[in-house]
Amino acid sequence: MSQFVINLLFVGASFALYIGIAIWARAGSTKDFYVAGGGVHPITNGMATAADWMSAASFISMAGLLASGGYANSTFLMGWTGGYVILAMLLAPYLRKFGKFTVPDFIGDRFYSRTARLVAVICLIVASVTYVIGQMTGAGVAFSRFLEVSNTWGIWIAALIVFLYAVFGGMKGITYTQVAQYVVLIIAYTIPAVFISLQLTDTVIPGIGMFSTHAESGIPMLEKLNQVINELGFQDYTADVDNKLNMVLFTLSLMVGTAGLPHVIIRFFTVPKVADARWSAGWALVFIALLYLTAPAVGSMARLNLATTVYPEMAGQVEDYESAAENALVYEERPEWVRTWEDTGLITFEDKNNDGRVQIYNEGNEDFAETAEERGWNGNELSVNNDILVLANPEIANLPPWVIGLIAAGGIAAALSTAAGLLLAISSAISHDLIKTMINPKITEKGEMLAARISMAGAILLATYLGLNPPGFAAQTVALAFGIAGASLFPALMMGIFSKRINNVGAVAGMLTGLIATLLYIFTYLGWFFIPGTNMLPNTPDNWILGISPLSFGAVGAMCNFAVAFVVANATAEPPQEIQDLVESVRYPKGAGGAVDH
Repeated sequence: MSQFVINLLFVGASFALYIGIAIWARAGSTKDFYVAGGGVHPITNGMATAADWMSAASFISMAGLLASGGYANSTFLMGWTGGYVILAMLLAPYLRKFGKFTVPDFIGDRFYSRTARLVAVICLIVASVTYVIGQMTGAGVAFSRFLEVSNTWGIWIAALIVFLYAVFGGMKGITYTQVAQYVVLIIAYTIPAVFISLQLTDTVIPGIGMFSTHAESGIPMLEKLNQVINELGFQDYTADVDNKLNMVLFTLSLMVGTAGLPHVIIRFFTVPKVADARWSAGWALVFIALLYLTAPAVGSMARLNLATTVYPEMAGQVEDYESAAENALVYEERPEWVRTWEDTGLITFEDKNNDGRVQIYNEGNEDFAETAEERGWNGNELSVNNDILVLANPEIANLPPWVIGLIAAGGIAAALSTAAGLLLAISSAISHDLIKTMINPKITEKGEMLAARISMAGAILLATYLGLNPPGFAAQTVALAFGIAGASLFPALMMGIFSKRINNVGAVAGMLTGLIATLLYIFTYLGWFFIPGTNMLPNTPDNWILGISPLSFGAVGAMCNFAVAFVVANATAEPPQEIQDLVESVRYPKGAGGAVDH
């Protein structure tokens, strides 16, 4: 049986499961559509939250970024998990006590302002659409390889599958589909990692294997990795980071962005009680940890496997790295996995010195240029998209075909589960917060459900178009979304819960300041609305203000939001007494009713 047929069986079976669950759990009311009826068990909700949370960025892209950047990219791990603790402890139970369907619902009512609600809807849509671009990019990568189609067709297929189960199932269908997707993605992530850890280090647990002895050379795995990549002009995998300010701001940006993500927050409205919101968050952290503790090992082992595939003589005990570097892989003898990924366009080869061999090294390192010239190298010849490393890992390690089929299903599950949650957040913001609350309060429940489904379909089309022209790798695009959510929604939620003094004018001024400042900084370097060629400055460290990357600016935007909101609120009238009483009641979560409509 060919690899393509095995991939089809695994992916097809998982699709049948997801769509079957969506039909079984089809939303029959707006409460089912928005909050799954409000009766989801905390463990079930924790698993669904973990799947919602562990997107294509976590499954496909994060280990790829760790593989390429080493310790410097561990900020993704620290920021995302740290933010989840903030969300679980400071936001989730209080928002559940408030008992509404959506984030704009809370902001609109807490700040007693239609303008605040509208600004929250805009912030939510901008952050969610940016985030969903990353999911469509990741899904396109997975589909293009495993269904052997172009990246463009991969994205269109992903859009169709999400449309089928998200539009019809709503939150009820999405919740139970995400439970299935979590099981698929965690098995798909850990089984190849265990195999590869056993191959490289004779250790079953990948996280321990990463710090164990490399079987073939007899030296510690990370030391071996450092030796190999040093010989190719790269800095140590475990090297420290020079720009500490940018690292701290980037980690903070991911943390506050995580805590402000509407598609994760909305999950805490689906449980019966306030205590269940806390337990859901706790269980979600447990389920997330299973993948996040494995990701650094997957990244480091993928990096070593890739380097030793191109330079096979570097794999064992090396006396002379110089001669090992000269005996690089002959292009015509390249492994089958390289050929299949070349067909997708995500691996490209250019024989710059016409020697028929593959050279992969750090051509941007000026200190290494002389060594490269002595070896007869005229530039890096193999370009590998970061997003493929996790998906290609089983093939690089020559694992059985069924493992490759399993990781195909897992990568696709990760992208689709988060895309569905984001699209639900977008559609509920449009149908519930804009149409039902602001434009046509008399709309029937059937009319609101129709509006939700139409707006979700529109959001899928927009996300698909932007996924075809993404502003970066999946995890980098997602980091931008976190920055936008952290700069706009997170401060408003925190101040809404913990400060009775913040009024409607302060909240609106803060949200607009945070959103506009962050978007302007991002668009300056990445192009207006991410359109290629429209950036005003090159996206390089020497052009960044104080060395702050566009990916890190969300933390600065959040600080601006807090500062402006406090100054404006203290210069204007206090909120009405009933709003101050509301804040007081929300802060002491002794119980909560069901999620209520207006």
